Amino acid sequence: MDHGKVFLIGAGPGDPKLLTVKATELLKDAKIVVYDRLVSEEILRLIPDHAEKIYVGKKAGKHVVPQEKITELLVEKALAGENVVRLKGGDPFIFGRGGEEAEALADNNIEFEVVPGVSSAVAAPMYAGIPLTHRDYASSVAIVTGHQAGDGERIVHWAEIAKSVDTLVILMGVESLKSITEKLLESGVNPSTPVAIIERGTSKHQKTLTGKLGSIAKESEEKNVQPPAVIVIGGVVELGRKLSWFKTSRR
Repeated sequence: MDHGKVFLIGAGPGDPKLLTVKATELLKDAKIVVYDRLVSEEILRLIPDHAEKIYVGKKAGKHVVPQEKITELLVEKALAGENVVRLKGGDPFIFGRGGEEAEALADNNIEFEVVPGVSSAVAAPMYAGIPLTHRDYASSVAIVTGHQAGDGERIVHWAEIAKSVDTLVILMGVESLKSITEKLLESGVNPSTPVAIIERGTSKHQKTLTGKLGSIAKESEEKNVQPPAVIVIGGVVELGRKLSWFKTSRR
């Protein structure tokens, strides 16, 4: 029996109109879709009614299906000759664990294709009017996961990052924000450095909280900021007040 093919597709950051044309075409023809928690309902409605839909959503500390089982599922379906769409929020290769899934597929000689998605790391700041680079403010950007800051799973070299880039974008960092800001302050970052937290970026529920590094963790807790959210640290945050164009709430 011939093996099936797996399509690792990025669903984008929330606004369904940011889904790529290629991803839309593949979803409309899909027979099996394995999808994550942050995929919007509007995008899920593109999937044919007859398709098998398998939910494997997860958030920090709460996995409906462990990542190992998700990977096994993709391999199992493909080895059985099925074509599978693996649908992820954002981009599959930017903290989407798509690289791990692609490795497993390659190890089993299963054909796969990666369809990039618009990452929230870029889109959420844009929708908040924050350019990650600007000739007068920033010539470098780092995108960092915030998950490991609190749980020690893997070391994030905050001191080195803080000294080497102008703009820092942190994904999945709301629940570890206090730990993250403490580490950056210990690394010598100025407490008055501007910070923005964009909650549910690009969606109609988007909210933006702005503040300073030294106090943003406390303010975030007081305002009950919830994930998913993107944290931006650096001078470019100041431009958000002038360039804000997407009409939603500001905290």
